Amino acid sequence: MTTPAATTTRGVLIGYARTSTADQKAGLEAQLRDLETAGCTKIFREELSSVASTRPQLEAALEWVREGDIMVVTKLDRLARSVADLVAITETLRVKGVELRILSMNLDTATPTGKLMLNLLGSIAEFERELMLERQREGIAKAKADGKYQGRQPTARRKAAEVLRLRAEGRSANDIKHALGISRASVFRILAEHPDRGVAS
Repeated sequence: MTTPAATTTRGVLIGYARTSTADQKAGLEAQLRDLETAGCTKIFREELSSVASTRPQLEAALEWVREGDIMVVTKLDRLARSVADLVAITETLRVKGVELRILSMNLDTATPTGKLMLNLLGSIAEFERELMLERQREGIAKAKADGKYQGRQPTARRKAAEVLRLRAEGRSANDIKHALGISRASVFRILAEHPDRGVAS
């Protein structure tokens, strides 16, 4: 009598390589070579600055990986923009049952030491966040005590000077709305506060 084969996880090594627009082509080629040497059978790559708001290929890699896979990068700064960013990425991988390997650090989250290092980085990220919030609270309290705190200015109000300038050039409310990315109501409100500048059409 034969027994059904046990379900196994995929166990694929997935590489991710990123080079900034300022890097030379050789930087990307070196990453690809190291990832292939490490055994990666699929590699996602992109040429983007580390401060880019979106990283389509990284998002694609995180979507593609499955339980049992290992995501591999050559260096930490190729993957994450900050400690907090790293923590968010590794949490996404953890939920999917995927391990992370960083070649230059010899870090592998499949090992107890690798898990410990990530836990420490997560604690540092939380510590930095708490310090930032504390400094922010202290700054607001001091500004209030000095009578200088007025709260956060609404986005549209920060663009009041631009609204008035465009209106002076004869632009309509719709033109101003599209040019500055604010609502038509905000345009009229700013103009109403400055009746000497005319009413928008």
